[in-house]
Amino acid sequence: MYQYMIRHVSYLLLLTLAACASLPMQARHSQIDTRGIDGIACIGSIITPPAGLLEIHDNALLQQALGASGEGKLCAGKVFVAKKPVTVYRLWNSDKAYTAYGRWWSLSLPTGPKAKYRKDNDICPSWSRLDRMSVCTLKIGTKIVLGPGQSAKCKNTTYAKSPVNQVFVPNDSRQQRILVEKCSEGVAWP
Repeated sequence: MYQYMIRHVSYLLLLTLAACASLPMQARHSQIDTRGIDGIACIGSIITPPAGLLEIHDNALLQQALGASGEGKLCAGKVFVAKKPVTVYRLWNSDKAYTAYGRWWSLSLPTGPKAKYRKDNDICPSWSRLDRMSVCTLKIGTKIVLGPGQSAKCKNTTYAKSPVNQVFVPNDSRQQRILVEKCSEGVAWP
């Protein structure tokens, strides 16, 4: 009986290992390709997205979100489509109301202090005052890119690559193409 149990457990273990070996590498590991579009190493990994986001392939959208070292944007990323409404957060500049619906968002509630948020998300002071926060949901069918931040070279400082994941939403308020909805009124931040 004891030998039968050992054989049975060994057989189950081999089946489990075989099943894991047949999974694509991406399914087993959350680490991303460690090189950005300029060939320089990225840091961090792409987080597991919340329920409602399904990974798809859209190289054109991915290329819009990726930047070379010093440009900001994402160092690496994956494309997802919203199958259900997903909550996103945005910090923006109250002096420029049109920036409320920009392209760079977060899946996490932004926390301060402001200098740390800038560093973690590679946001130059000249790009935004970061004094207002809005909470919205992605419209069903919206494609986004999720990944860790690329370094940003600002006028007086440079922010290093960041493991913090950012969300690229291809909004274009000039063309009335807004891919978020049910937005809160921008509140003072922090």
